[in-house]
Amino acid sequence: MSLASPRPAVVQIDPVPRVSIQAFCETVEASAVVAAAAGDRRMAKAQVKQTMGGAAAALEAFRNAATPNVIVLEAPADRAALIGHLDELAQNCDSGTKLVVLGRANDVSLYRQLIARGVSEYLVPPFEVVDFVQAISQLFRAPGAKPLGRVVAVVGAKGGVGASTVAHNLAWSLASVSEKATIVADFDLAFGTAGLDYNQDPPQSVADAVFAPERVDTVLVDRLLAKCGDNLSLLAAPATLDRTLDFTETAFDTLIDAMRASTPWIVVDLPHLWSGWARRTLIASDDVVLVASPDLANLRNAKNLIDALKGARPNDHPPRLVLNGTGMLRRPEIAAAEFAKTVELKPIAVIPHDAKLFGAAANNGQMIAEIEPRGKVAQIFDELASTVAGWAEPARSRKGLLDPLMTALAWARG
Repeated sequence: MSLASPRPAVVQIDPVPRVSIQAFCETVEASAVVAAAAGDRRMAKAQVKQTMGGAAAALEAFRNAATPNVIVLEAPADRAALIGHLDELAQNCDSGTKLVVLGRANDVSLYRQLIARGVSEYLVPPFEVVDFVQAISQLFRAPGAKPLGRVVAVVGAKGGVGASTVAHNLAWSLASVSEKATIVADFDLAFGTAGLDYNQDPPQSVADAVFAPERVDTVLVDRLLAKCGDNLSLLAAPATLDRTLDFTETAFDTLIDAMRASTPWIVVDLPHLWSGWARRTLIASDDVVLVASPDLANLRNAKNLIDALKGARPNDHPPRLVLNGTGMLRRPEIAAAEFAKTVELKPIAVIPHDAKLFGAAANNGQMIAEIEPRGKVAQIFDELASTVAGWAEPARSRKGLLDPLMTALAWARG
Protein backbone atom coordinates (compact mmCIF):
# COMPACT_ATOMS: atom_id res chain seq x y z
CA MET A 1 0.00 0.00 0.00
CA SER A 2 1.49 3.33 -0.99
CA LEU A 3 1.24 5.95 1.75
CA ALA A 4 2.49 9.53 1.54
CA SER A 5 5.90 9.81 3.21
CA PRO A 6 9.08 11.84 2.75
CA ARG A 7 11.28 10.39 0.02
CA PRO A 8 15.06 10.13 0.34
CA ALA A 9 17.27 12.56 -1.56
CA VAL A 10 17.90 9.96 -4.25
CA VAL A 11 14.87 7.98 -5.41
CA GLN A 12 15.81 4.83 -7.29
CA ILE A 13 13.15 4.20 -9.95
CA ASP A 14 13.94 1.68 -12.64
CA PRO A 15 12.79 2.42 -16.20
CA VAL A 16 9.43 0.90 -17.08
CA PRO A 17 9.78 -1.82 -19.75
CA ARG A 18 8.07 -1.83 -23.12
CA VAL A 19 4.48 -2.42 -21.94
CA SER A 20 1.01 -1.12 -22.73
CA ILE A 21 -0.83 0.91 -20.09
CA GLN A 22 -4.41 2.15 -20.26
CA ALA A 23 -5.73 4.55 -17.62
CA PHE A 24 -9.36 5.32 -16.83
CA CYS A 25 -9.71 8.47 -14.73
CA GLU A 26 -12.70 10.23 -13.21
CA THR A 27 -11.14 13.52 -12.10
CA VAL A 28 -9.05 16.14 -13.85
CA GLU A 29 -6.43 15.94 -11.09
CA ALA A 30 -5.79 12.21 -11.57
CA SER A 31 -5.82 12.61 -15.34
CA ALA A 32 -3.14 15.32 -15.10
CA VAL A 33 -0.89 13.08 -13.01
CA VAL A 34 -1.17 10.20 -15.49
CA ALA A 35 -0.54 12.53 -18.45
CA ALA A 36 2.56 13.98 -16.81
CA ALA A 37 3.81 10.50 -15.90
CA ALA A 38 3.44 9.36 -19.50
CA GLY A 39 6.02 12.01 -20.46
CA ASP A 40 8.51 11.03 -17.76
CA ARG A 41 11.85 9.72 -19.05
CA ARG A 42 11.41 6.43 -17.16
CA MET A 43 8.15 5.77 -19.06
CA ALA A 44 9.72 6.37 -22.47
CA LYS A 45 9.32 2.74 -23.60
CA ALA A 46 5.77 2.32 -22.33
CA GLN A 47 2.71 2.96 -24.49
CA VAL A 48 0.21 4.92 -22.41
CA LYS A 49 -3.42 5.64 -23.32
CA GLN A 50 -5.89 7.55 -21.19
CA THR A 51 -9.69 7.65 -21.14
CA MET A 52 -12.08 9.53 -18.88
CA GLY A 53 -14.98 7.69 -17.32
CA GLY A 54 -13.34 5.60 -14.61
CA ALA A 55 -14.19 1.95 -13.98
CA ALA A 56 -17.43 2.11 -15.98
CA ALA A 57 -15.47 3.15 -19.08
CA ALA A 58 -12.97 0.33 -18.48
CA LEU A 59 -15.76 -2.26 -18.37
CA GLU A 60 -17.13 -1.00 -21.66
CA ALA A 61 -13.68 -0.87 -23.30
CA PHE A 62 -12.69 -4.42 -22.44
CA ARG A 63 -16.04 -6.13 -22.84
CA ASN A 64 -14.95 -7.43 -26.25
CA ALA A 65 -11.29 -6.40 -26.41
CA ALA A 66 -7.99 -7.68 -25.08
CA THR A 67 -6.68 -5.98 -21.96
CA PRO A 68 -3.28 -4.21 -21.87
CA ASN A 69 -0.35 -5.11 -19.62
CA VAL A 70 -1.51 -2.56 -17.02
CA ILE A 71 -4.95 -1.11 -16.30
CA VAL A 72 -5.11 2.02 -14.14
CA LEU A 73 -8.50 2.78 -12.55
CA GLU A 74 -9.47 5.81 -10.55
CA ALA A 75 -11.80 4.59 -7.81
CA PRO A 76 -15.34 6.01 -7.62
CA ALA A 77 -16.47 7.66 -4.39
CA ASP A 78 -18.76 4.73 -3.61
CA ARG A 79 -16.71 1.86 -2.13
CA ALA A 80 -19.30 -0.79 -2.97
CA ALA A 81 -19.40 0.42 -6.57
CA LEU A 82 -15.62 -0.01 -6.85
CA ILE A 83 -15.77 -3.59 -5.57
CA GLY A 84 -18.59 -4.38 -7.97
CA HIS A 85 -16.73 -2.91 -10.95
CA LEU A 86 -13.59 -4.87 -10.09
CA ASP A 87 -15.52 -8.16 -9.79
CA GLU A 88 -17.08 -7.57 -13.20
CA LEU A 89 -13.81 -6.44 -14.77
CA ALA A 90 -12.06 -9.58 -13.52
CA GLN A 91 -14.26 -11.65 -15.83
CA ASN A 92 -12.84 -9.86 -18.88
CA CYS A 93 -9.19 -9.41 -17.85
CA ASP A 94 -6.55 -11.40 -19.68
CA SER A 95 -4.07 -13.46 -17.70
CA GLY A 96 -1.07 -11.38 -16.65
CA THR A 97 -2.81 -8.01 -16.73
CA LYS A 98 -1.85 -5.89 -13.73
CA LEU A 99 -4.32 -3.53 -12.10
CA VAL A 100 -3.49 -0.25 -10.34
CA VAL A 101 -6.24 1.56 -8.44
CA LEU A 102 -6.03 5.28 -7.70
CA GLY A 103 -7.98 5.52 -4.46
CA ARG A 104 -9.73 8.32 -2.63
CA ALA A 105 -9.10 7.29 0.99
CA ASN A 106 -6.39 5.66 3.08
CA ASP A 107 -8.51 2.65 4.08
CA VAL A 108 -6.69 -0.50 5.21
CA SER A 109 -9.84 -2.61 5.08
CA LEU A 110 -10.50 -1.58 1.48
CA TYR A 111 -6.86 -2.18 0.61
CA ARG A 112 -7.11 -5.78 1.83
CA GLN A 113 -10.25 -6.34 -0.23
CA LEU A 114 -8.52 -4.98 -3.32
CA ILE A 115 -5.44 -7.14 -2.87
CA ALA A 116 -7.66 -10.19 -2.41
CA ARG A 117 -9.18 -9.40 -5.81
CA GLY A 118 -5.79 -9.27 -7.51
CA VAL A 119 -5.15 -5.52 -7.48
CA SER A 120 -1.40 -4.97 -7.86
CA GLU A 121 -1.14 -1.48 -6.33
CA TYR A 122 -3.38 0.97 -4.50
CA LEU A 123 -2.28 4.61 -4.52
CA VAL A 124 -3.97 7.01 -2.12
CA PRO A 125 -3.83 10.81 -2.20
CA PRO A 126 -1.81 12.84 -2.07
CA PHE A 127 0.37 11.22 -4.72
CA GLU A 128 2.54 12.92 -7.28
CA VAL A 129 3.89 12.04 -10.72
CA VAL A 130 7.00 10.40 -9.26
CA ASP A 131 4.85 8.23 -6.96
CA PHE A 132 2.82 7.02 -9.93
CA VAL A 133 5.91 6.26 -12.03
CA GLN A 134 7.50 4.43 -9.11
CA ALA A 135 4.37 2.32 -8.61
CA ILE A 136 4.30 1.29 -12.28
CA SER A 137 8.04 0.55 -12.24
CA GLN A 138 7.77 -1.70 -9.20
CA LEU A 139 5.10 -3.81 -10.90
CA PHE A 140 7.79 -5.23 -13.19
CA ARG A 141 10.58 -5.82 -10.68
CA ALA A 142 11.13 -9.49 -9.92
CA PRO A 143 10.88 -10.33 -6.19
CA GLY A 144 14.29 -9.97 -4.60
CA ALA A 145 15.83 -8.49 -7.75
CA LYS A 146 18.59 -5.97 -7.27
CA PRO A 147 17.78 -2.42 -8.40
CA LEU A 148 19.25 -1.37 -11.69
CA GLY A 149 22.43 0.69 -11.66
CA ARG A 150 22.31 4.46 -11.66
CA VAL A 151 23.65 6.36 -14.67
CA VAL A 152 25.47 9.64 -14.06
CA ALA A 153 26.11 11.58 -17.29
CA VAL A 154 28.89 14.18 -17.21
CA VAL A 155 28.99 16.82 -19.94
CA GLY A 156 30.82 20.10 -20.48
CA ALA A 157 29.09 23.40 -21.15
CA LYS A 158 31.92 24.12 -23.59
CA GLY A 159 34.81 22.18 -25.06
CA GLY A 160 37.97 22.17 -22.98
CA VAL A 161 36.40 22.87 -19.58
CA GLY A 162 37.68 19.62 -18.06
CA ALA A 163 34.42 17.65 -18.09
CA SER A 164 36.27 14.40 -18.84
CA THR A 165 38.69 15.01 -15.97
CA VAL A 166 35.75 15.61 -13.64
CA ALA A 167 33.98 12.47 -14.93
CA HIS A 168 37.01 10.24 -14.42
CA ASN A 169 37.78 11.54 -10.93
CA LEU A 170 34.09 11.41 -9.99
CA ALA A 171 33.96 7.74 -11.01
CA TRP A 172 37.08 7.04 -8.94
CA SER A 173 35.51 8.71 -5.88
CA LEU A 174 32.15 6.97 -6.36
CA ALA A 175 33.89 3.58 -6.44
CA SER A 176 35.92 4.57 -3.37
CA VAL A 177 33.33 6.12 -1.08
CA SER A 178 30.47 3.75 -2.00
CA GLU A 179 32.65 0.62 -2.18
CA LYS A 180 30.38 -0.55 -4.99
CA ALA A 181 31.22 -1.63 -8.53
CA THR A 182 31.48 1.39 -10.83
CA ILE A 183 31.96 1.70 -14.58
CA VAL A 184 33.33 4.82 -16.23
CA ALA A 185 32.25 4.74 -19.89
CA ASP A 186 33.95 7.02 -22.42
CA PHE A 187 31.41 7.87 -25.12
CA ASP A 188 33.74 10.20 -27.04
CA LEU A 189 34.68 7.47 -29.50
CA ALA A 190 36.90 9.68 -31.66
CA PHE A 191 38.84 11.67 -29.08
CA GLY A 192 38.18 10.06 -25.70
CA THR A 193 40.86 10.40 -23.01
CA ALA A 194 39.70 7.96 -20.33
CA GLY A 195 42.25 5.34 -21.42
CA LEU A 196 45.05 7.89 -21.08
CA ASP A 197 43.80 9.24 -17.75
CA TYR A 198 43.68 5.76 -16.22
CA ASN A 199 46.87 4.60 -17.97
CA GLN A 200 45.00 1.80 -19.74
CA ASP A 201 45.13 0.52 -23.31
CA PRO A 202 42.45 -2.16 -23.50
CA PRO A 203 42.22 -4.17 -26.74
CA GLN A 204 38.43 -3.68 -26.91
CA SER A 205 36.32 -0.57 -26.52
CA VAL A 206 32.89 1.04 -26.59
CA ALA A 207 32.92 0.66 -30.37
CA ASP A 208 32.73 -3.15 -30.07
CA ALA A 209 29.35 -2.73 -28.40
CA VAL A 210 27.92 0.27 -30.23
CA PHE A 211 28.57 -1.11 -33.72
CA ALA A 212 27.18 -4.57 -32.87
CA PRO A 213 24.17 -3.91 -30.60
CA GLU A 214 22.69 -7.34 -31.33
CA ARG A 215 25.64 -8.91 -29.46
CA VAL A 216 25.45 -6.70 -26.38
CA ASP A 217 24.66 -8.32 -23.04
CA THR A 218 26.17 -8.30 -19.57
CA VAL A 219 28.69 -10.99 -20.56
CA LEU A 220 30.00 -8.94 -23.49
CA VAL A 221 30.19 -5.78 -21.39
CA ASP A 222 32.21 -7.63 -18.77
CA ARG A 223 34.70 -8.71 -21.46
CA LEU A 224 35.08 -5.14 -22.70
CA LEU A 225 35.95 -3.69 -19.29
CA ALA A 226 39.46 -2.90 -18.10
CA LYS A 227 40.11 -3.09 -14.36
CA CYS A 228 41.23 0.23 -12.83
CA GLY A 229 40.82 -0.50 -9.13
CA ASP A 230 39.06 -2.70 -6.59
CA ASN A 231 35.62 -1.42 -7.59
CA LEU A 232 36.29 0.60 -10.73
CA SER A 233 36.27 -0.58 -14.34
CA LEU A 234 36.81 1.31 -17.58
CA LEU A 235 34.88 1.04 -20.82
CA ALA A 236 37.31 2.96 -23.00
CA ALA A 237 36.85 4.75 -26.31
CA PRO A 238 38.93 3.59 -29.28
CA ALA A 239 40.04 7.22 -29.87
CA THR A 240 40.73 6.53 -33.54
CA LEU A 241 39.52 8.12 -36.77
CA ASP A 242 39.19 4.99 -38.88
CA ARG A 243 35.46 5.53 -39.45
CA THR A 244 32.88 8.29 -39.26
CA LEU A 245 30.68 8.31 -36.18
CA ASP A 246 27.16 9.23 -37.22
CA PHE A 247 25.11 7.39 -34.61
CA THR A 248 21.36 6.92 -34.53
CA GLU A 249 19.44 8.33 -31.58
CA THR A 250 19.12 4.92 -29.91
CA ALA A 251 22.63 3.67 -30.71
CA PHE A 252 23.78 3.56 -27.07
CA ASP A 253 20.52 2.31 -25.48
CA THR A 254 21.37 -1.39 -25.48
CA LEU A 255 24.82 -0.80 -24.04
CA ILE A 256 23.52 1.43 -21.25
CA ASP A 257 20.80 -1.10 -20.39
CA ALA A 258 23.38 -3.88 -20.18
CA MET A 259 25.63 -1.84 -17.88
CA ARG A 260 22.69 -0.90 -15.66
CA ALA A 261 21.75 -4.56 -15.30
CA SER A 262 25.11 -5.54 -13.81
CA THR A 263 26.70 -2.50 -12.13
CA PRO A 264 25.45 -0.16 -9.35
CA TRP A 265 27.16 2.99 -10.71
CA ILE A 266 27.81 4.01 -14.32
CA VAL A 267 29.53 7.33 -15.02
CA VAL A 268 29.16 8.31 -18.68
CA ASP A 269 31.74 10.75 -20.08
CA LEU A 270 29.83 12.53 -22.87
CA PRO A 271 31.53 14.59 -25.58
CA HIS A 272 30.54 18.23 -26.01
CA LEU A 273 27.95 17.96 -28.79
CA TRP A 274 24.20 18.21 -29.22
CA SER A 275 23.08 15.24 -31.30
CA GLY A 276 20.06 12.98 -30.97
CA TRP A 277 21.91 10.24 -29.11
CA ALA A 278 23.74 12.66 -26.78
CA ARG A 279 20.52 14.47 -25.87
CA ARG A 280 18.76 11.13 -25.33
CA THR A 281 21.55 9.91 -23.05
CA LEU A 282 21.42 13.09 -20.96
CA ILE A 283 17.65 12.99 -20.58
CA ALA A 284 17.56 9.26 -19.75
CA SER A 285 20.32 9.44 -17.12
CA ASP A 286 19.51 9.30 -13.42
CA ASP A 287 21.74 12.30 -12.77
CA VAL A 288 23.44 14.92 -14.95
CA VAL A 289 26.65 16.70 -13.95
CA LEU A 290 27.27 19.86 -15.98
CA VAL A 291 30.85 21.15 -15.91
CA ALA A 292 31.56 24.79 -16.75
CA SER A 293 34.32 27.35 -16.47
CA PRO A 294 33.55 30.86 -15.14
CA ASP A 295 33.42 32.79 -18.43
CA LEU A 296 30.73 34.25 -20.67
CA ALA A 297 30.52 31.46 -23.27
CA ASN A 298 30.20 28.84 -20.52
CA LEU A 299 27.56 30.96 -18.82
CA ARG A 300 25.43 31.14 -21.95
CA ASN A 301 25.82 27.45 -22.80
CA ALA A 302 25.23 26.33 -19.22
CA LYS A 303 22.04 28.38 -19.04
CA ASN A 304 20.76 26.84 -22.27
CA LEU A 305 21.60 23.29 -21.17
CA ILE A 306 20.10 23.71 -17.72
CA ASP A 307 16.86 25.14 -19.12
CA ALA A 308 16.62 22.37 -21.74
CA LEU A 309 17.22 19.59 -19.21
CA LYS A 310 14.84 21.03 -16.64
CA GLY A 311 12.14 21.13 -19.30
CA ALA A 312 12.81 17.58 -20.49
CA ARG A 313 13.22 16.14 -16.95
CA PRO A 314 10.51 17.88 -14.86
CA ASN A 315 10.34 15.08 -12.29
CA ASP A 316 14.09 14.78 -11.72
CA HIS A 317 16.69 16.67 -9.75
CA PRO A 318 18.08 19.62 -11.75
CA PRO A 319 21.51 19.16 -13.35
CA ARG A 320 24.41 19.28 -10.89
CA LEU A 321 26.54 22.29 -11.75
CA VAL A 322 30.32 22.09 -11.25
CA LEU A 323 32.52 25.15 -11.78
CA ASN A 324 35.97 23.95 -12.81
CA GLY A 325 39.32 25.73 -13.05
CA THR A 326 38.38 28.76 -10.98
CA GLY A 327 40.95 31.25 -9.73
CA MET A 328 43.28 31.10 -12.72
CA LEU A 329 45.94 33.79 -12.41
CA ARG A 330 45.28 36.96 -14.46
CA ARG A 331 42.16 35.54 -16.12
CA PRO A 332 38.99 37.63 -15.74
CA GLU A 333 36.25 35.44 -14.28
CA ILE A 334 32.55 35.56 -13.51
CA ALA A 335 32.13 35.14 -9.76
CA ALA A 336 30.52 31.86 -8.68
CA ALA A 337 27.63 33.69 -7.01
CA GLU A 338 26.91 35.71 -10.17
CA PHE A 339 27.19 32.59 -12.33
CA ALA A 340 24.73 30.77 -10.06
CA LYS A 341 22.29 33.69 -10.08
CA THR A 342 22.21 33.84 -13.88
CA VAL A 343 21.73 30.11 -14.48
CA GLU A 344 19.41 29.84 -11.45
CA LEU A 345 21.39 26.92 -10.08
CA LYS A 346 23.90 26.85 -7.27
CA PRO A 347 27.12 24.91 -8.05
CA ILE A 348 27.59 21.80 -5.92
CA ALA A 349 31.36 21.93 -6.41
CA VAL A 350 33.87 24.67 -7.21
CA ILE A 351 37.21 23.20 -8.27
CA PRO A 352 40.20 25.55 -8.15
CA HIS A 353 42.68 25.88 -10.99
CA ASP A 354 45.84 23.89 -10.21
CA ALA A 355 47.91 23.39 -13.36
CA LYS A 356 50.67 21.50 -11.56
CA LEU A 357 48.36 18.98 -9.86
CA PHE A 358 46.07 18.30 -12.81
CA GLY A 359 48.98 18.28 -15.26
CA ALA A 360 50.85 15.71 -13.19
CA ALA A 361 47.75 13.52 -12.97
CA ALA A 362 47.15 13.68 -16.73
CA ASN A 363 50.77 13.00 -17.68
CA ASN A 364 51.12 10.11 -15.20
CA GLY A 365 47.78 8.48 -16.00
CA GLN A 366 46.60 8.92 -12.41
CA MET A 367 43.62 10.29 -10.54
CA ILE A 368 43.90 13.29 -8.22
CA ALA A 369 43.30 11.04 -5.20
CA GLU A 370 46.32 8.93 -6.15
CA ILE A 371 48.63 11.95 -6.22
CA GLU A 372 47.26 13.90 -3.26
CA PRO A 373 44.87 11.57 -1.39
CA ARG A 374 44.43 14.02 1.49
CA GLY A 375 44.44 17.16 -0.61
CA LYS A 376 41.68 19.72 -1.01
CA VAL A 377 40.82 18.75 -4.59
CA ALA A 378 40.55 15.05 -3.73
CA GLN A 379 38.17 16.01 -0.93
CA ILE A 380 36.08 18.06 -3.37
CA PHE A 381 35.68 15.03 -5.65
CA ASP A 382 34.69 12.85 -2.68
CA GLU A 383 32.10 15.42 -1.65
CA LEU A 384 30.84 15.61 -5.22
CA ALA A 385 30.48 11.81 -5.30
CA SER A 386 28.65 11.87 -1.97
CA THR A 387 26.25 14.54 -3.21
CA VAL A 388 25.50 12.63 -6.41
CA ALA A 389 24.93 9.46 -4.37
CA GLY A 390 22.56 11.30 -2.05
CA TRP A 391 24.67 11.13 1.09
CA ALA A 392 24.95 14.10 3.40
CA GLU A 393 28.59 13.40 4.19
CA PRO A 394 31.35 11.61 2.28
CA ALA A 395 32.49 8.32 3.78
CA ARG A 396 36.08 8.38 2.55
CA SER A 397 37.76 5.02 2.14
CA ARG A 398 41.34 6.10 1.62
CA LYS A 399 43.61 3.54 3.28
CA GLY A 400 44.61 4.72 6.75
CA LEU A 401 44.47 4.01 10.45
CA LEU A 402 40.91 5.34 10.85
CA ASP A 403 39.42 3.35 7.97
CA PRO A 404 37.84 0.57 10.10
CA LEU A 405 36.28 3.17 12.42
CA MET A 406 34.98 5.30 9.53
CA THR A 407 33.53 2.23 7.83
CA ALA A 408 31.76 1.20 11.04
CA LEU A 409 30.31 4.68 11.46
CA ALA A 410 29.11 4.71 7.85
CA TRP A 411 27.30 1.39 8.36
CA ALA A 412 25.79 2.68 11.63
CA ARG A 413 24.40 5.74 9.79
CA GLY A 414 22.85 3.38 7.25
